[in-house]
Amino acid sequence: MATTPPTSATVPTLGAERAAGRVASRAATRELLGRARYDLLVIGGGILGTATAWTAAQAGLKVAMVEAGDFAGATSSASSKLVHGGLRYLQTGAVRLVAENHRERRALATHVAPHLVSPLTFFVPVYEDGPHSAPKLGAGVFLYSALSAFRDGLGRVVSPAAAARAVPGLRTEGLRRVAVYGDHQMNDARMAVMTVRAAVDAGAVALNHAEVTGLRFTRGRVTGAEVRDALDGTEFGVDARLVLNATGPWVDHLRRMEHAGAAPSIRLSKGAHVVLRRQAPWRAALTIPIDHYRVSFAIPWEDHVLLGTTDEEYTGDPLDVRATEADVDQILAEAGHAVRGEHLRREDITYAFAGLRVLPGGPGSTAAAKRETVVTEGRAGMLSVAGGKWTTYRHIGRVILEQLKRAPGVGLAEDVSPIPPTVPLPGIGAPQAVARRLLTDREPGSRMDPLVARNLATHYGTLSFEIARLIAERPELGERIHPDGPDVWAQVVYAAEQEWAYTVDDVLRRRTTLTVRGLDGAEVRKRTAELLRG
Repeated sequence: MATTPPTSATVPTLGAERAAGRVASRAATRELLGRARYDLLVIGGGILGTATAWTAAQAGLKVAMVEAGDFAGATSSASSKLVHGGLRYLQTGAVRLVAENHRERRALATHVAPHLVSPLTFFVPVYEDGPHSAPKLGAGVFLYSALSAFRDGLGRVVSPAAAARAVPGLRTEGLRRVAVYGDHQMNDARMAVMTVRAAVDAGAVALNHAEVTGLRFTRGRVTGAEVRDALDGTEFGVDARLVLNATGPWVDHLRRMEHAGAAPSIRLSKGAHVVLRRQAPWRAALTIPIDHYRVSFAIPWEDHVLLGTTDEEYTGDPLDVRATEADVDQILAEAGHAVRGEHLRREDITYAFAGLRVLPGGPGSTAAAKRETVVTEGRAGMLSVAGGKWTTYRHIGRVILEQLKRAPGVGLAEDVSPIPPTVPLPGIGAPQAVARRLLTDREPGSRMDPLVARNLATHYGTLSFEIARLIAERPELGERIHPDGPDVWAQVVYAAEQEWAYTVDDVLRRRTTLTVRGLDGAEVRKRTAELLRG
């Protein structure tokens, strides 16, 4: 195992190997986007954009998707990393919503992405001075588990001692009981990349770092967009029968391109998170009641602990959103309701990040606002979609497809084919089985680190074997990028060749786990940039 990042002499460059990858070059993709007329142009490569592009491509439509930054580069990779039914929604009586969420959650975990979505037990501590009683929470988690047909166990109440054995940082002073339920978690950035790959496999043409600078109009109707390649400045256009604005926090910015006088349709809520090095293994997560409606989370994630989130109205430039010192203070203080102080040291923070929830416009606090997906049509025929969550992103893609079919004057309905109820993401496979094969199917005398094998299996599924082949061809690529993390140099090459990674942050923040682990120092960034330059 390497104890320092390899030198530039030992790290291979992409060079000719990049040209042999399955992802077309940017020039070739730009040419393809510019020379054809598409049924649908999706602007935005976050949750909503990737879900719609994947669904529409499955339905046989000719789909193009452009994203101004990286895929899931904003809000969609700044979530709480949960695939969940929404326990707190039961407080508002949204029983049907929770049941629907559970169905999608189970589909992702069992049929669509079991290599990316993993089960996780959650504890809800009940303190003497807390906002909820043990009987109330006990009834809540029982109903919650019943709505999932008890497929994740029976919601129940356990003793503080039993919970403390699974969560070593749990504060037990004043702790009366602990409610238990089951949900799932994932790495949102990896989910996004795999969804883009699925959309492209289904026939879509996708390009990130491609900013829309204007819209194209034909007889007063939006029929495409003017695009600028953010990496080299090349300008080109895309023509389409229908354009979908799925730009998240920028949805109103694009609506004003369609009509300068378009009234605001959304408001934004900032959610910040903190990642810390863990002091001991956590076998369960904490859902921490803050008041009668809000909760905060303490979740074991990527061998660390993820804390958050905040919920406050945001009126600034979406490009400027970040976790402030005040956000970090609030997150640590709220976690302190249920986590002992020695597990919340500021010096253990490896990363802090923030994203923006897109909520329907209206009065009241953002914390109490509905989390719903809204599709609207502009005066020039562009459809705009806002709101959504990872748990139900497949369902949202289907709902949007139905809206696209009904768009007046376009005639897409006759071109839409039925799609299967469940289509797996690339790499589907049981992570334990994949890791086992990575450890056993090796050349004589070679050996993969078990931590590396587990990391590959839970982030790539069976696509891990493609990375293993890279390592077999170039053994130096099997070296860890940093001795304190499981990511290897082969992942950098793979990200550039097959996962649309063009910048250092594309690789370190969203294709690997280096940044969230706080392992993306100057030397690592330098070597990664050398690989990307080829």
